[in-house]
Amino acid sequence: MSMICENCDKVKVFGSSQSHGRGVAGKRWKKRAQETKRLFSPNLQMYKGQKLCTSCLKKLKK
Repeated sequence: MSMICENCDKVKVFGSSQSHGRGVAGKRWKKRAQETKRLFSPNLQMYKGQKLCTSCLKKLKK
């Protein structure tokens, strides 16, 4: 099953995720966790036989 919006062609993208930012735990301004790669998926919904992301779905319903 492909994760792509049929209206705007929004797809999965890679980005960075960090569980703890600076200044957390002990008020020391050091990095607490390494940045890791994660995959961001679009929020797709089935609407009248099409896979649409929620932003396109809002536009169609208005």
